[in-house]
Amino acid sequence: MAATEKKCRIGVDVGGTFTDVVTIRDGQIHVTKTPSTPAAPDRAVIDGMRESRSIVGFDYREVEFFAHGTTVATNAVLEGNWAETALVTTEGFRDVLEIGRQNRPDIYDFDVQKPQPIVPRDRRFEVPERLDERGRVEIELDTEAAKEVAAEILKEDIDSVAVSFLFSYENPDHERQLRDILEEYVTYPSVSLSSDVLPEIREYERTLATSLNAALKPVMDRYIGDLKAGIDELGVHADLQIMQSNGGIISSSLARRRPINTLLSGPAAGVQGAAHVAGLAGIGDIMTMDMGGTSCDVSLVRHGDPVVSTEVEIGEYPVGVPMIAVHTIGAGGGSIAWIDAGDALRVGPRSAGANPGPVCYGRGGTEPTVTDANLLLGRLDATRFLSDELETDTSDVERAVREQIAEPLDIDVIEAAQGIVDVANANMERALRMVSVERGYDPREFGLVAYGGAGPLHATTLARELDVPRVLIPHTAGVLSALGLLISDLIHDFSSSMVRPWEHIEPDDLMPVFQAFESQGRGRLSHESLDDDQILIERSVDLRYVGQSFELTIPLPDGPITPESLEATGAEFHERHAQQYGHSSPTEPIELVTVRLRSRGIVDTPQISAARASGSLDDALRTDRRVVFDGISLDTPVYNRELLPALSEFEGPAIVEGPESTVVIRPDQQAHVDSYGTLVVEVGP
Repeated sequence: MAATEKKCRIGVDVGGTFTDVVTIRDGQIHVTKTPSTPAAPDRAVIDGMRESRSIVGFDYREVEFFAHGTTVATNAVLEGNWAETALVTTEGFRDVLEIGRQNRPDIYDFDVQKPQPIVPRDRRFEVPERLDERGRVEIELDTEAAKEVAAEILKEDIDSVAVSFLFSYENPDHERQLRDILEEYVTYPSVSLSSDVLPEIREYERTLATSLNAALKPVMDRYIGDLKAGIDELGVHADLQIMQSNGGIISSSLARRRPINTLLSGPAAGVQGAAHVAGLAGIGDIMTMDMGGTSCDVSLVRHGDPVVSTEVEIGEYPVGVPMIAVHTIGAGGGSIAWIDAGDALRVGPRSAGANPGPVCYGRGGTEPTVTDANLLLGRLDATRFLSDELETDTSDVERAVREQIAEPLDIDVIEAAQGIVDVANANMERALRMVSVERGYDPREFGLVAYGGAGPLHATTLARELDVPRVLIPHTAGVLSALGLLISDLIHDFSSSMVRPWEHIEPDDLMPVFQAFESQGRGRLSHESLDDDQILIERSVDLRYVGQSFELTIPLPDGPITPESLEATGAEFHERHAQQYGHSSPTEPIELVTVRLRSRGIVDTPQISAARASGSLDDALRTDRRVVFDGISLDTPVYNRELLPALSEFEGPAIVEGPESTVVIRPDQQAHVDSYGTLVVEVGP
């Protein structure tokens, strides 16, 4: 899988407005952006491939690696546009999806509505069967009742079936028996078992994940089928790889069976790209910030690996499969500024979107946005930051900010613009604190990698507020998710709940589980032409204090599992608990909840050529203009990022304009370009 001469690797990330194609050929990175086609996302992928080929000049037969980040599953969940699905569960547990959890988004809102169940009640079926908490059979599966349910499903207009039996994570036999009956009676194989999708405790989360997977399977199957047909027609022989939410790549065939694993496909690729860029700069601990037109995604990377969680929500649904812990807020360049009933300035979460977009787009937008505010503050140049298709009339922007923000607050237009940016920054600062401080991490020990079209405009101010010492803006900041696809490892996660007192756990209790997981993981990686030293097995366990309702994932030490390593794992749990929650109770008994294994196939990272070293800083100087920083207007040099030579250094204030994003460097900050073209800003005290 290593990149070779006259071979190319392609990563394609589909966004709401643009589809990004990054091609690496002979060490050179080539970027292509083409309009997305929401009605048929695969068309934009094929269009982007064709455009990239015309620019780069490669032959489709040269493509040795093709990876794709998709929003198909995400959009289907957010829009409720999934397949007609049935659910079969243990007798007496038909309403698990309806009951959910007692948690409410606002505990004082007694009228809050729970999310609509994935499967309506008339398509939820019960079958007599029962296991105890250790998986021992108390009531055998009633096969005659199962056949009657299969016959009922056959009569309905149902595309997919989810099966979630009580305690099936301890013993999957009954679920597998029912699957065989369904596949005998029903003429399609789209059946999802909870023992395959999420073999873990908590009935609601497990049933929800299984139902979501079943509902998304026909959707993802059609999409990948259409995309593969288009790629094959082009003459690309490389296997289609899909980005998972956990930051790893899987085959398209597995993605068709497990679409729930792709719900954060695009954002996960961006975090991986950020981790790679930071690694090239020698930084392993970073916060990531992806700010686009509508939202801002933030995440955390420790020791080069993104933090993974099983408590991520997609829309209104808590999805229990492992995902990179991305926190999203409604803060983007298109976020609309408004005055609330208490005469306070607010920004977002409502967005002007791409069409009509901010007022400065000239497409009919009338409400002031963060992008409009940055334009008035001099951080954006109306003649350069937009495409040739858009026309900006600054007077329209000034009028919108004056009439809707400045006059109601009795301030001038520049103060209003500064206020809009400050409020947006405060929203993003809270989000960054949520993924760092609230999880026990000190931002002063992290770097900040900013990307997306709007991230570099705000990152240096956020770093100053959080005491983050260093900001990195990748050369490909606007398409980092597509680049991340090309450097991500192949990852397969396995888990199984086995709730036991930790003090009673012996090595022999865990070894058979880990050995089975490792065998499956190596089997899935066996088709990827990997050497033994490219396969990494990572073992961990979820532990909690007895009586707690949440767990912490603790890695097991490398090497054989011994009583000593189990004792060390328990001690690590106490330390991690103290770090995250501020306290621990070393004398309290610990409980094992879930056993986990990650099988990682380490890919050969493509060699990327160093950034241009010719020219001088003066060659990159485009102009000077007045830019407002904290209400003070300063003469500020504006640099062309494409002409900044590697290893060049300069001081703020400065504006660096690139083809995909604009970087704001504040007064008293220092900046330099590293050998890979990353702009590194030293924030200072």
